[in-house]
Amino acid sequence: MSVGPTPDDPERPFLPPDEDSDRLFLPPDNDPDRLFPPPDNDPDRLFLPPDDDLAPNRPGEVLRTHLAAHPLDGPALFAARLLARRPVQDEWRHRLAAECAVGAELERLGRGGWHVLHSLPLPPGSEISHLLIGPGGVFCLATEYVRAALVRADTTDVRPGRGRRPQPYVRRARQRADRATYALTRACGFPVPVHPVLVLIGPRHIERLPNRSGAEGPGADRSGAEPLADADAKGDDADVRLVLGAQAVTALGALGGVLTPATADRIHTVARNRRTWQGI
Repeated sequence: MSVGPTPDDPERPFLPPDEDSDRLFLPPDNDPDRLFPPPDNDPDRLFLPPDDDLAPNRPGEVLRTHLAAHPLDGPALFAARLLARRPVQDEWRHRLAAECAVGAELERLGRGGWHVLHSLPLPPGSEISHLLIGPGGVFCLATEYVRAALVRADTTDVRPGRGRRPQPYVRRARQRADRATYALTRACGFPVPVHPVLVLIGPRHIERLPNRSGAEGPGADRSGAEPLADADAKGDDADVRLVLGAQAVTALGALGGVLTPATADRIHTVARNRRTWQGI
């Protein structure tokens, strides 16, 4: 039986929002706030079934499910030691701790008019770690735990060190943001650009490698604030913000001037609906 493309497969067909025949259009004045009633009277929020509401999701819901279904019991620990490998549950725990740390920092931005959602499912088995919606726009955050003090990054991969396989974290972050852009634009009826952010937990330094055009990137960077742009991608949304450490994500709260409170609230209402993410 053939296996279909994964959600992070770059060859997976993707329908841009502008080519979606079911996409709704704004009135001539392009004012999205006129399309919707005030947030307190939003029927989508009032009548959202509890099973379809993703707002209660905690950071790392998928990892919590894996750990509950596959506890580190005697046989699993024995097999890991026999193969001289770390139990996969150790990796899950580190990733869960990383997502919880980032989620806690994002929740602090709520006082500034930001909304945050965690563990949004992407079929057929992927997820968005965190979705941040507020005055500065919409951000799709991918949290990754890396066991290395220094990592190297280019426009597609993060390289943890010598002798270790590169991980396509940058490409995955960009692809998930593209899918979020499509899903939210389709459901909202107006363009919703989603910007990718890759949060690395563990490393202290990042060295940027030359991009595909051959230009030299900046050297080791403590903040990870510089975006990584894919030379083959189109538009500013192709830039992936690279962030080191959970506390650094709070810098996104200083951004503004993109969404009105009513528009941000509408996008949040749509994003928390499980059906928004089906069929993308």
